[in-house]
Amino acid sequence: MNLKQYLDSTYLKTAEQAGVTEKENTEIVQKFVQEAIDEQFKLIMIRPNMVKIARKMIDEQKSKVLVGTVISFPEGENTLQEKLDEALQAIQDGADELDYVCNYKAFKKGETELLKNEILQGTKLAFQHHKIAKWIIEVAALTDAEIVQLSALIKNVIIANFKEESFPNVFVKSSTGFYKTENGLPNGATVPTIIMMIENSSPLPVKAAGGVRTYEEAVEMIKLGVKRIGTSSAKAIANGGTSSGNY
Repeated sequence: MNLKQYLDSTYLKTAEQAGVTEKENTEIVQKFVQEAIDEQFKLIMIRPNMVKIARKMIDEQKSKVLVGTVISFPEGENTLQEKLDEALQAIQDGADELDYVCNYKAFKKGETELLKNEILQGTKLAFQHHKIAKWIIEVAALTDAEIVQLSALIKNVIIANFKEESFPNVFVKSSTGFYKTENGLPNGATVPTIIMMIENSSPLPVKAAGGVRTYEEAVEMIKLGVKRIGTSSAKAIANGGTSSGNY
């Protein structure tokens, strides 16, 4: 199986998180972008402040690699207006896909109307500019019941407000990869969580992010029905190796 068109090659560390200077971190991003171009991955996923750099490199090399970025990352607690402003800026800088972090903490507190509105408005903004929207639900922060409920909530908002032909352009995504778990529990995609997401978000596609570390695991996810896989080790996984990172 050729995995490359399923892979969103991902680098989301800030300079501080990576323990490097801003210049060094920019160089790391450039290496990830170049690798994505050379390997013909589906997409390069980077922070919003790196979108212009990626867009310029990809356009100059006439590559088909898409540019994705994260919105309200990694906590998802920004106001709706802040999320929309950040998303619009990313679009203007050249992003093709917007991976919004759901305000999952508000959801856990029962503020479902807040969630419904941000999903509606964030998706609407993406569609107005012919972009793809993904909604990160942060599975490690949720109970199984909450994973089911939030996946279904996103699906129901999209079905109620958009035409059927647009459904493939709204993903439900498992994880940021930055959530801190206790006792070594996984903070990304697992087979049970992905099955729950697929069963409750269909007909919307699912992106498995974090936790996919080998070619075999990636193939298993795709056979379950996943349409995208987010990983910081895309080249290793695509070539049959094992991820050395935690995402």
